[in-house]
Amino acid sequence: MTENNEKLYNIPETWKWSTLGEISTIYSGGTPSTKDETNFGGDIPWITPADLSDHTHVYVRHGQRNISEKGLHSSSAVMIPAGSVLLSSRAPIGYVTIAANDVTTNQGMKSFHLFDEIINEYVYYYLKGNKSLLESYASGTTFLEVSKSRVSRVPIPIPPRPEQKRIVEKIEELFTQLDAGVAELQKAKAQLKRYRQAVLKAAVEGELTREWRAANQSELEPASDLLERILAERRAKWEEELLGNYREPLSLDIKNLPVLPDGWVWVNLDMVTYHITSGSRGWAKYYSNDGAIFIRAQDINTDNLVLENIAKVSLPKNVEGKRTRVFKDNLLITITGANVTKTALVRQQLDEAYVSQHVGLVRPVDNRTSEFLYHWIVSPANGRRVLEKNAYGAGKPGLNLTNLRELPIALPPIEEQERIVQIAKRRLSVADEIEREIDQALIRSMKLQQSILKHAFEGNLVKQRSDDEPITELSGIITKQKHPAL
Repeated sequence: MTENNEKLYNIPETWKWSTLGEISTIYSGGTPSTKDETNFGGDIPWITPADLSDHTHVYVRHGQRNISEKGLHSSSAVMIPAGSVLLSSRAPIGYVTIAANDVTTNQGMKSFHLFDEIINEYVYYYLKGNKSLLESYASGTTFLEVSKSRVSRVPIPIPPRPEQKRIVEKIEELFTQLDAGVAELQKAKAQLKRYRQAVLKAAVEGELTREWRAANQSELEPASDLLERILAERRAKWEEELLGNYREPLSLDIKNLPVLPDGWVWVNLDMVTYHITSGSRGWAKYYSNDGAIFIRAQDINTDNLVLENIAKVSLPKNVEGKRTRVFKDNLLITITGANVTKTALVRQQLDEAYVSQHVGLVRPVDNRTSEFLYHWIVSPANGRRVLEKNAYGAGKPGLNLTNLRELPIALPPIEEQERIVQIAKRRLSVADEIEREIDQALIRSMKLQQSILKHAFEGNLVKQRSDDEPITELSGIITKQKHPAL
Protein backbone atom coordinates (compact mmCIF):
# COMPACT_ATOMS: atom_id res chain seq x y z
CA MET A 1 0.00 0.00 0.00
CA THR A 2 2.96 2.33 0.47
CA GLU A 3 5.01 4.02 -2.22
CA ASN A 4 7.66 1.61 -3.51
CA ASN A 5 6.43 -0.80 -0.84
CA GLU A 6 8.47 1.26 1.63
CA LYS A 7 8.93 -0.26 5.07
CA LEU A 8 10.18 2.10 7.76
CA TYR A 9 9.68 -0.28 10.65
CA ASN A 10 9.45 -4.01 11.16
CA ILE A 11 5.84 -3.98 12.30
CA PRO A 12 3.88 -6.82 13.92
CA GLU A 13 1.89 -9.19 11.70
CA THR A 14 -1.36 -7.84 13.15
CA TRP A 15 -0.56 -4.35 11.73
CA LYS A 16 -0.89 -3.03 8.18
CA TRP A 17 0.99 -0.37 6.24
CA SER A 18 -1.15 2.45 4.92
CA THR A 19 -0.61 6.08 3.82
CA LEU A 20 -1.84 9.42 5.14
CA GLY A 21 -3.98 9.75 2.02
CA GLU A 22 -5.67 6.41 2.68
CA ILE A 23 -6.61 7.13 6.31
CA SER A 24 -7.74 10.75 6.09
CA THR A 25 -9.20 13.60 4.11
CA ILE A 26 -6.35 16.05 3.49
CA TYR A 27 -6.88 19.82 3.50
CA SER A 28 -4.60 22.60 2.30
CA GLY A 29 -4.90 26.17 3.53
CA GLY A 30 -4.80 29.71 2.25
CA THR A 31 -4.14 33.33 3.12
CA PRO A 32 -6.67 36.10 2.52
CA SER A 33 -5.37 39.29 0.92
CA THR A 34 -3.52 41.31 3.54
CA LYS A 35 -4.32 44.49 1.59
CA ASP A 36 -7.90 44.26 2.83
CA GLU A 37 -7.99 44.63 6.62
CA THR A 38 -11.57 43.35 6.76
CA ASN A 39 -10.27 39.88 5.83
CA PHE A 40 -8.79 39.66 9.33
CA GLY A 41 -9.95 40.27 12.88
CA GLY A 42 -12.99 38.01 12.73
CA ASP A 43 -13.76 35.04 14.96
CA ILE A 44 -12.37 32.24 12.77
CA PRO A 45 -9.08 30.79 14.13
CA TRP A 46 -6.28 30.83 11.54
CA ILE A 47 -3.13 28.77 12.13
CA THR A 48 0.27 29.28 10.47
CA PRO A 49 3.62 27.49 10.93
CA ALA A 50 4.88 30.54 12.84
CA ASP A 51 2.12 29.98 15.43
CA LEU A 52 3.55 26.54 16.16
CA SER A 53 7.22 27.50 16.52
CA ASP A 54 6.97 27.71 20.32
CA HIS A 55 3.82 25.61 20.71
CA THR A 56 4.45 22.74 23.11
CA HIS A 57 0.92 21.41 23.67
CA VAL A 58 -0.72 18.57 21.76
CA TYR A 59 -3.80 20.69 20.96
CA VAL A 60 -4.17 24.19 19.55
CA ARG A 61 -7.22 26.47 19.64
CA HIS A 62 -6.07 29.51 17.68
CA GLY A 63 -3.09 31.32 16.23
CA GLN A 64 -1.97 34.91 16.60
CA ARG A 65 -4.56 36.13 14.09
CA ASN A 66 -8.15 35.31 13.23
CA ILE A 67 -9.77 35.75 9.85
CA SER A 68 -13.28 36.92 9.01
CA GLU A 69 -16.01 35.18 7.02
CA LYS A 70 -15.06 37.43 4.13
CA GLY A 71 -11.41 36.40 4.45
CA LEU A 72 -12.39 32.73 4.50
CA HIS A 73 -14.55 32.91 1.38
CA SER A 74 -12.16 35.17 -0.56
CA SER A 75 -9.20 32.80 -0.18
CA SER A 76 -8.34 29.13 -0.52
CA ALA A 77 -8.56 28.70 3.26
CA VAL A 78 -11.14 26.12 4.36
CA MET A 79 -12.75 25.17 7.64
CA ILE A 80 -10.95 22.18 9.11
CA PRO A 81 -12.90 20.02 11.59
CA ALA A 82 -11.94 19.82 15.25
CA GLY A 83 -9.72 16.83 15.97
CA SER A 84 -7.82 17.11 12.68
CA VAL A 85 -4.04 16.73 12.82
CA LEU A 86 -2.25 19.86 11.56
CA LEU A 87 1.21 19.67 9.99
CA SER A 88 3.46 22.49 8.85
CA SER A 89 4.45 21.54 5.33
CA ARG A 90 6.96 24.33 4.74
CA ALA A 91 9.01 26.96 6.56
CA PRO A 92 9.66 24.64 8.33
CA ILE A 93 8.41 21.12 7.72
CA GLY A 94 7.40 19.12 10.77
CA TYR A 95 5.50 21.19 13.35
CA VAL A 96 2.54 19.06 14.45
CA THR A 97 -0.54 19.75 16.54
CA ILE A 98 -4.24 18.77 16.78
CA ALA A 99 -7.09 21.23 16.29
CA ALA A 100 -9.04 21.55 19.55
CA ASN A 101 -11.89 23.20 17.60
CA ASP A 102 -12.73 24.03 14.01
CA VAL A 103 -9.87 26.09 12.52
CA THR A 104 -8.45 27.35 9.25
CA THR A 105 -4.78 27.42 8.23
CA ASN A 106 -2.57 29.19 5.74
CA GLN A 107 -0.98 27.48 2.73
CA GLY A 108 2.05 26.44 4.81
CA MET A 109 -0.03 23.76 6.53
CA LYS A 110 -1.53 20.40 5.58
CA SER A 111 -4.34 19.04 7.75
CA PHE A 112 -5.62 15.50 8.15
CA HIS A 113 -9.22 14.77 9.12
CA LEU A 114 -8.86 11.13 10.10
CA PHE A 115 -11.39 8.41 9.50
CA ASP A 116 -13.25 7.10 12.53
CA GLU A 117 -11.06 4.10 13.29
CA ILE A 118 -7.84 6.12 13.39
CA ILE A 119 -6.98 7.88 16.65
CA ASN A 120 -5.70 11.38 16.00
CA GLU A 121 -3.12 11.34 18.81
CA TYR A 122 -1.65 8.20 17.26
CA VAL A 123 -1.05 10.05 13.98
CA TYR A 124 0.15 13.13 15.87
CA TYR A 125 2.92 11.19 17.64
CA TYR A 126 3.81 9.32 14.47
CA LEU A 127 4.40 12.56 12.57
CA LYS A 128 6.35 14.06 15.49
CA GLY A 129 8.68 11.09 15.41
CA ASN A 130 9.22 11.14 11.64
CA LYS A 131 10.30 14.66 10.68
CA SER A 132 13.10 13.35 8.44
CA LEU A 133 10.59 11.10 6.63
CA LEU A 134 8.32 14.07 5.95
CA GLU A 135 11.27 16.10 4.67
CA SER A 136 12.19 13.28 2.29
CA TYR A 137 8.83 13.82 0.54
CA ALA A 138 9.52 17.54 0.07
CA SER A 139 10.59 19.36 -3.07
CA GLY A 140 11.38 22.91 -4.11
CA THR A 141 14.29 25.20 -4.91
CA THR A 142 13.62 28.40 -2.96
CA PHE A 143 12.37 26.43 0.05
CA LEU A 144 11.35 22.84 0.67
CA GLU A 145 7.65 22.05 0.76
CA VAL A 146 5.58 18.87 1.01
CA SER A 147 2.72 19.14 -1.45
CA LYS A 148 -0.73 17.68 -0.87
CA SER A 149 -0.14 14.91 -3.41
CA ARG A 150 3.22 13.99 -1.90
CA VAL A 151 2.09 14.10 1.72
CA SER A 152 -0.80 11.80 0.83
CA ARG A 153 1.78 9.13 -0.04
CA VAL A 154 3.64 9.29 3.29
CA PRO A 155 3.51 5.77 4.77
CA ILE A 156 2.13 5.06 8.22
CA PRO A 157 1.80 1.72 10.08
CA ILE A 158 -1.71 1.08 11.40
CA PRO A 159 -2.36 -1.24 14.36
CA PRO A 160 -5.84 -2.25 15.54
CA ARG A 161 -7.68 0.68 17.14
CA PRO A 162 -7.50 -0.68 20.72
CA GLU A 163 -3.73 -0.98 20.30
CA GLN A 164 -3.55 2.55 18.90
CA LYS A 165 -5.21 3.70 22.11
CA ARG A 166 -2.80 1.74 24.32
CA ILE A 167 0.19 3.11 22.37
CA VAL A 168 -0.99 6.69 22.83
CA GLU A 169 -1.60 6.15 26.55
CA LYS A 170 1.86 4.66 27.04
CA ILE A 171 3.59 7.42 25.05
CA GLU A 172 1.76 10.06 27.11
CA GLU A 173 2.70 8.31 30.35
CA LEU A 174 6.40 8.17 29.42
CA PHE A 175 6.44 11.67 27.93
CA THR A 176 4.85 13.07 31.08
CA GLN A 177 7.75 11.67 33.10
CA LEU A 178 10.27 12.99 30.59
CA ASP A 179 8.60 16.40 30.44
CA ALA A 180 8.83 16.71 34.22
CA GLY A 181 12.56 16.06 34.04
CA VAL A 182 13.01 18.48 31.14
CA ALA A 183 11.07 21.15 33.05
CA GLU A 184 13.49 20.80 35.97
CA LEU A 185 16.46 21.05 33.63
CA GLN A 186 15.03 24.18 32.00
CA LYS A 187 14.39 25.64 35.43
CA ALA A 188 18.02 24.99 36.34
CA LYS A 189 19.12 26.75 33.12
CA ALA A 190 17.02 29.77 34.02
CA GLN A 191 18.60 29.84 37.48
CA LEU A 192 22.06 29.69 35.90
CA LYS A 193 21.17 32.67 33.71
CA ARG A 194 20.17 34.67 36.77
CA TYR A 195 23.34 33.54 38.55
CA ARG A 196 25.52 34.75 35.67
CA GLN A 197 23.76 38.10 35.69
CA ALA A 198 24.31 38.41 39.43
CA VAL A 199 28.00 37.51 39.10
CA LEU A 200 28.55 40.09 36.35
CA LYS A 201 26.74 42.79 38.32
CA ALA A 202 28.68 42.06 41.50
CA ALA A 203 31.94 41.91 39.53
CA VAL A 204 31.75 45.21 37.66
CA GLU A 205 30.26 47.08 40.63
CA GLY A 206 33.11 46.01 42.93
CA GLU A 207 31.21 43.67 45.24
CA LEU A 208 33.35 40.63 44.42
CA THR A 209 36.51 42.51 45.38
CA ARG A 210 35.20 44.50 48.35
CA GLU A 211 37.38 42.76 50.97
CA TRP A 212 40.37 42.46 48.64
CA ARG A 213 40.16 46.18 47.83
CA ALA A 214 40.03 47.15 51.50
CA ALA A 215 43.10 45.02 52.24
CA ASN A 216 45.11 46.39 49.29
CA GLN A 217 43.84 49.98 49.01
CA SER A 218 47.13 51.63 49.93
CA GLU A 219 49.02 49.76 47.21
CA LEU A 220 46.59 50.39 44.36
CA GLU A 221 47.09 53.08 41.76
CA PRO A 222 43.83 55.10 41.68
CA ALA A 223 41.81 54.72 38.50
CA SER A 224 42.05 58.49 38.06
CA ASP A 225 45.81 58.10 37.52
CA LEU A 226 45.16 55.22 35.12
CA LEU A 227 42.70 57.40 33.19
CA GLU A 228 45.19 60.26 32.97
CA ARG A 229 47.77 57.94 31.45
CA ILE A 230 45.20 56.42 29.07
CA LEU A 231 44.15 59.86 27.83
CA ALA A 232 47.77 60.72 27.08
CA GLU A 233 48.31 57.42 25.25
CA ARG A 234 45.03 57.85 23.36
CA ARG A 235 46.46 60.69 21.27
CA ALA A 236 49.67 58.71 20.58
CA LYS A 237 47.70 55.67 19.44
CA TRP A 238 45.49 57.84 17.22
CA GLU A 239 48.50 59.39 15.50
CA GLU A 240 50.36 56.07 15.28
CA GLU A 241 47.52 54.50 13.29
CA LEU A 242 47.02 57.58 11.07
CA LEU A 243 43.38 58.05 11.98
CA GLY A 244 43.30 61.67 10.80
CA ASN A 245 42.87 64.83 12.83
CA TYR A 246 42.77 64.00 16.53
CA ARG A 247 39.37 64.17 18.20
CA GLU A 248 39.14 64.80 21.92
CA PRO A 249 37.00 62.24 23.80
CA LEU A 250 33.41 63.08 24.60
CA SER A 251 32.74 64.56 28.03
CA LEU A 252 30.76 62.73 30.70
CA ASP A 253 28.24 64.18 33.14
CA ILE A 254 28.49 62.10 36.34
CA LYS A 255 26.05 64.02 38.56
CA ASN A 256 23.31 61.37 38.15
CA LEU A 257 25.62 58.35 38.27
CA PRO A 258 26.03 56.18 41.41
CA VAL A 259 28.81 56.70 43.94
CA LEU A 260 31.76 54.42 43.18
CA PRO A 261 34.05 52.35 45.40
CA ASP A 262 37.21 54.10 46.61
CA GLY A 263 39.79 54.42 43.89
CA TRP A 264 37.30 54.00 41.00
CA VAL A 265 36.35 56.65 38.46
CA TRP A 266 33.50 57.17 35.99
CA VAL A 267 34.50 57.27 32.31
CA ASN A 268 32.75 56.77 29.03
CA LEU A 269 33.87 54.28 26.40
CA ASP A 270 35.27 57.06 24.23
CA MET A 271 37.75 58.10 26.95
CA VAL A 272 39.39 54.69 27.26
CA THR A 273 39.44 53.81 23.54
CA TYR A 274 41.12 55.47 20.62
CA HIS A 275 39.04 54.07 17.76
CA ILE A 276 35.32 53.25 17.57
CA THR A 277 33.94 52.58 14.10
CA SER A 278 31.82 50.16 12.07
CA GLY A 279 32.19 48.34 8.77
CA SER A 280 31.56 49.86 5.37
CA ARG A 281 28.51 49.24 3.20
CA GLY A 282 28.67 47.44 -0.12
CA TRP A 283 30.89 44.53 0.88
CA ALA A 284 28.74 42.01 -1.00
CA LYS A 285 30.79 42.51 -4.15
CA TYR A 286 33.92 41.41 -2.28
CA TYR A 287 32.59 38.06 -1.01
CA SER A 288 34.96 35.26 -1.93
CA ASN A 289 35.78 31.63 -1.21
CA ASP A 290 39.05 32.72 0.30
CA GLY A 291 40.62 35.92 1.56
CA ALA A 292 40.10 37.92 4.74
CA ILE A 293 37.62 36.90 7.46
CA PHE A 294 34.45 38.99 7.36
CA ILE A 295 32.87 39.20 10.83
CA ARG A 296 29.08 39.61 10.82
CA ALA A 297 26.50 40.06 13.57
CA GLN A 298 25.64 36.35 13.55
CA ASP A 299 29.25 35.52 14.42
CA ILE A 300 28.90 37.15 17.86
CA ASN A 301 25.31 36.31 18.85
CA THR A 302 26.36 34.45 22.02
CA ASP A 303 28.57 37.25 23.39
CA ASN A 304 31.50 35.33 22.00
CA LEU A 305 33.23 35.39 18.64
CA VAL A 306 32.36 32.08 16.98
CA LEU A 307 34.04 31.67 13.60
CA GLU A 308 32.49 28.39 12.45
CA ASN A 309 30.47 29.35 9.37
CA ILE A 310 32.60 32.30 8.43
CA ALA A 311 32.29 34.56 5.42
CA LYS A 312 35.36 35.74 3.55
CA VAL A 313 36.12 38.77 1.41
CA SER A 314 38.79 39.45 -1.16
CA LEU A 315 39.57 43.17 -0.98
CA PRO A 316 41.39 45.34 -3.48
CA LYS A 317 44.42 47.05 -1.96
CA ASN A 318 43.80 50.11 0.18
CA VAL A 319 40.05 49.57 0.38
CA GLU A 320 40.01 49.58 4.17
CA GLY A 321 43.58 49.77 5.45
CA LYS A 322 43.45 49.51 9.23
CA ARG A 323 40.14 51.33 9.71
CA THR A 324 37.97 48.23 10.25
CA ARG A 325 40.63 45.60 10.66
CA VAL A 326 40.21 43.45 13.75
CA PHE A 327 43.07 42.85 16.18
CA LYS A 328 43.54 40.91 19.41
CA ASP A 329 41.88 42.54 22.46
CA ASN A 330 39.47 44.55 20.31
CA LEU A 331 35.78 44.58 21.27
CA LEU A 332 33.04 43.84 18.75
CA ILE A 333 29.49 45.09 19.40
CA THR A 334 26.47 44.32 17.22
CA ILE A 335 24.84 47.67 16.42
CA THR A 336 21.87 46.67 14.24
CA GLY A 337 19.46 43.77 13.87
CA ALA A 338 18.10 41.09 16.16
CA ASN A 339 21.45 40.59 17.93
CA VAL A 340 21.92 44.27 18.78
CA THR A 341 24.22 44.82 21.86
CA LYS A 342 25.73 41.32 21.62
CA THR A 343 29.43 41.74 22.32
CA ALA A 344 32.62 39.75 21.82
CA LEU A 345 36.18 40.17 23.00
CA VAL A 346 38.74 39.11 20.40
CA ARG A 347 40.88 36.82 22.54
CA GLN A 348 43.37 35.70 19.90
CA GLN A 349 45.22 37.28 17.03
CA LEU A 350 43.25 36.61 13.88
CA ASP A 351 44.47 36.38 10.37
CA GLU A 352 43.35 39.39 8.36
CA ALA A 353 39.77 40.15 9.46
CA TYR A 354 37.25 42.99 9.07
CA VAL A 355 33.78 43.80 10.42
CA SER A 356 30.49 44.28 8.59
CA GLN A 357 28.40 47.45 8.75
CA HIS A 358 26.29 45.82 11.48
CA VAL A 359 29.23 45.45 13.87
CA GLY A 360 30.91 48.16 15.90
CA LEU A 361 34.68 47.84 16.30
CA VAL A 362 36.20 49.17 19.55
CA ARG A 363 39.95 49.43 20.22
CA PRO A 364 40.92 50.10 23.87
CA VAL A 365 43.94 52.29 24.50
CA ASP A 366 45.31 49.91 27.14
CA ASN A 367 44.61 46.28 26.20
CA ARG A 368 44.76 45.32 29.87
CA THR A 369 41.35 46.99 30.27
CA SER A 370 39.70 44.96 27.48
CA GLU A 371 38.48 42.10 29.68
CA PHE A 372 36.90 44.40 32.24
CA LEU A 373 35.27 46.55 29.55
CA TYR A 374 33.84 43.38 28.01
CA HIS A 375 32.36 42.27 31.35
CA TRP A 376 30.86 45.72 31.91
CA ILE A 377 29.24 45.84 28.48
CA VAL A 378 27.67 42.35 28.69
CA SER A 379 26.40 42.85 32.24
CA PRO A 380 22.58 43.09 31.89
CA ALA A 381 22.35 45.50 34.84
CA ASN A 382 25.04 47.83 33.54
CA GLY A 383 26.38 48.30 30.01
CA ARG A 384 23.79 46.17 28.24
CA ARG A 385 20.92 47.90 30.00
CA VAL A 386 22.10 51.30 28.74
CA LEU A 387 22.81 50.07 25.20
CA GLU A 388 19.46 48.30 24.91
CA LYS A 389 17.64 51.40 26.10
CA ASN A 390 19.36 53.44 23.39
CA ALA A 391 18.83 50.76 20.73
CA TYR A 392 15.09 50.39 21.27
CA GLY A 393 14.30 53.91 22.39
CA ALA A 394 13.50 55.09 18.86
CA GLY A 395 11.77 51.85 17.88
CA LYS A 396 14.64 50.54 15.73
CA PRO A 397 16.60 48.36 17.01
CA GLY A 398 19.93 49.94 16.28
CA LEU A 399 22.86 51.76 17.83
CA ASN A 400 24.98 54.49 16.36
CA LEU A 401 28.64 55.08 17.14
CA THR A 402 27.81 57.98 19.45
CA ASN A 403 25.72 55.58 21.55
CA LEU A 404 28.83 53.45 21.97
CA ARG A 405 31.14 56.38 22.70
CA GLU A 406 28.81 57.80 25.36
CA LEU A 407 28.41 54.51 27.28
CA PRO A 408 29.21 55.22 30.98
CA ILE A 409 31.66 52.80 32.61
CA ALA A 410 32.79 52.48 36.23
CA LEU A 411 36.57 52.04 35.88
CA PRO A 412 38.55 50.39 38.71
CA PRO A 413 42.33 50.46 39.22
CA ILE A 414 44.07 48.14 36.76
CA GLU A 415 45.12 45.67 39.48
CA GLU A 416 41.53 45.44 40.68
CA GLN A 417 40.28 44.98 37.11
CA GLU A 418 42.53 41.94 36.81
CA ARG A 419 41.32 40.59 40.14
CA ILE A 420 37.67 41.13 39.16
CA VAL A 421 38.13 39.34 35.85
CA GLN A 422 39.90 36.44 37.58
CA ILE A 423 37.10 35.90 40.11
CA ALA A 424 34.31 36.37 37.55
CA LYS A 425 35.89 33.96 35.10
CA ARG A 426 36.21 31.28 37.77
CA ARG A 427 32.59 31.58 38.84
CA LEU A 428 31.24 31.83 35.31
CA SER A 429 33.27 28.82 34.17
CA VAL A 430 31.59 26.71 36.87
CA ALA A 431 28.21 27.89 35.57
CA ASP A 432 29.28 27.07 32.00
CA GLU A 433 30.25 23.53 33.00
CA ILE A 434 26.93 22.98 34.76
CA GLU A 435 25.06 24.29 31.72
CA ARG A 436 26.99 21.93 29.44
CA GLU A 437 25.87 19.03 31.63
CA ILE A 438 22.28 20.28 31.53
CA ASP A 439 22.40 20.59 27.74
CA GLN A 440 23.73 17.05 27.45
CA ALA A 441 20.88 15.84 29.65
CA LEU A 442 18.38 17.68 27.45
CA ILE A 443 19.88 16.06 24.36
CA ARG A 444 19.57 12.65 26.01
CA SER A 445 15.92 13.43 26.80
CA MET A 446 15.24 14.28 23.15
CA LYS A 447 16.93 11.08 22.02
CA LEU A 448 14.92 9.10 24.54
CA GLN A 449 11.71 10.66 23.18
CA GLN A 450 12.67 9.57 19.67
CA SER A 451 13.54 6.10 20.96
CA ILE A 452 10.13 5.82 22.64
CA LEU A 453 8.39 6.81 19.40
CA LYS A 454 10.47 4.36 17.37
CA HIS A 455 9.57 1.53 19.73
CA ALA A 456 5.92 2.60 19.63
CA PHE A 457 5.63 2.41 15.85
CA GLU A 458 7.55 -0.85 15.61
CA GLY A 459 4.97 -2.43 17.91
CA ASN A 460 7.40 -2.83 20.82
CA LEU A 461 6.00 -0.30 23.30
CA VAL A 462 2.85 -2.19 24.30
CA LYS A 463 1.84 -5.81 23.92
CA GLN A 464 -0.38 -7.03 21.11
CA ARG A 465 -3.62 -8.62 22.30
CA SER A 466 -5.47 -11.47 20.61
CA ASP A 467 -8.87 -9.91 21.30
CA ASP A 468 -8.06 -6.75 19.31
CA GLU A 469 -10.13 -6.13 16.19
CA PRO A 470 -8.28 -7.63 13.19
CA ILE A 471 -6.61 -5.01 11.02
CA THR A 472 -8.24 -6.47 7.89
CA GLU A 473 -11.64 -5.42 9.27
CA LEU A 474 -10.27 -1.95 10.09
CA SER A 475 -9.02 -1.59 6.53
CA GLY A 476 -12.50 -2.33 5.26
CA ILE A 477 -14.04 0.32 7.51
CA ILE A 478 -11.54 2.91 6.26
CA THR A 479 -12.24 2.01 2.63
CA LYS A 480 -15.99 2.45 3.13
CA GLN A 481 -15.50 5.89 4.71
CA LYS A 482 -13.25 7.02 1.89
CA HIS A 483 -15.46 5.52 -0.83
CA PRO A 484 -19.04 5.43 0.57
CA ALA A 485 -20.45 4.02 -2.67
CA LEU A 486 -18.54 0.74 -2.27
